[in-house]
Amino acid sequence: MYAQMIKSEGGKSRAEMSPQEAAFQDRIDAGETIEPQDWMPEGYRKTLIRQIGQHAHSEIVGQLPEGNWITRAPTLERKAILLAKVQDEAGHGLYLYCAAETLGISRDDMTEQLLSGRMKYSSIFNYPTLSWADIGAVGWLVDGAAIMNQVPLQRTSYGPYSRAMIRICKEESFHQRQGFDIMMKMAKGTEAQRRMAQDALDRFWYPSLMMFGPSDAESVHSAQNMAWRIKINGNDELRQKFVDQTVPQAEYLGLTVPDEKLAWNEEKGGYDFSEPDWEEFFAVLKGQGPESAERMKARRDAWEEGQWVRDAMSAHAAKKAARREAAE
Repeated sequence: MYAQMIKSEGGKSRAEMSPQEAAFQDRIDAGETIEPQDWMPEGYRKTLIRQIGQHAHSEIVGQLPEGNWITRAPTLERKAILLAKVQDEAGHGLYLYCAAETLGISRDDMTEQLLSGRMKYSSIFNYPTLSWADIGAVGWLVDGAAIMNQVPLQRTSYGPYSRAMIRICKEESFHQRQGFDIMMKMAKGTEAQRRMAQDALDRFWYPSLMMFGPSDAESVHSAQNMAWRIKINGNDELRQKFVDQTVPQAEYLGLTVPDEKLAWNEEKGGYDFSEPDWEEFFAVLKGQGPESAERMKARRDAWEEGQWVRDAMSAHAAKKAARREAAE
């Protein structure tokens, strides 16, 4: 079996597994769902914490590029739609934090890891939204890439994560349609609006391709994650699927994908396309993105300004516990 053959960073071959680890892998291979009360290898737990935590942080930080356009949306209807979308992203973050907490880590710990740089979020949110068309590009491209990544996660091996993804994916599909609708209105509008839409596509195309992560050959976690069914599809497979789906949409809009090498390959039944600049990707991950400092400052300010709320909740919980103890 493929999972038995894999050996990657933190991974073990079948011969190296303890009986308990082998039994766990058998459950994974059989397609069973792992629940919080079940035994799991420490590497599996840590991998889930890293992936779910980073996913949760991405949903929360992802509110920032769009949030500053709520007051500047061109119509009241657009304002209401964008507000609903930003609220959805906050909810997604909460679902995911709750899923991660079932693995024995607190939301406070995950936030502290984010602020210290030990936990990341999606690099795409370190790019600015300069125009209203950018909000369309974020919905169409960024949420489109997110859906491509996240739909398979409804079948991931960890129960709380897979169940959270069912609702998240439904809402993300609304976000993608909202973004495409904005781009369609812009592309079919005035010449200035069409140029704005093209500019947004030009700037968000390659960062969107980066959302799938580096090539499988360069990704140190992909093999083990797929063996554990934490991840269902490879990075390259999902990136190809995204390109194949999105290029016809761009053609329908009358926009041009900014890739001179883009061409249909009849033999593979998909498009050939240029790789993103992976040096840029890793630089952005290290905090060198155009908006990296601003995004982290916003999260740090929110954390510090919310301390009084956490203190009040802790005091209230302690008071209730004391009353309960006195009553007993």
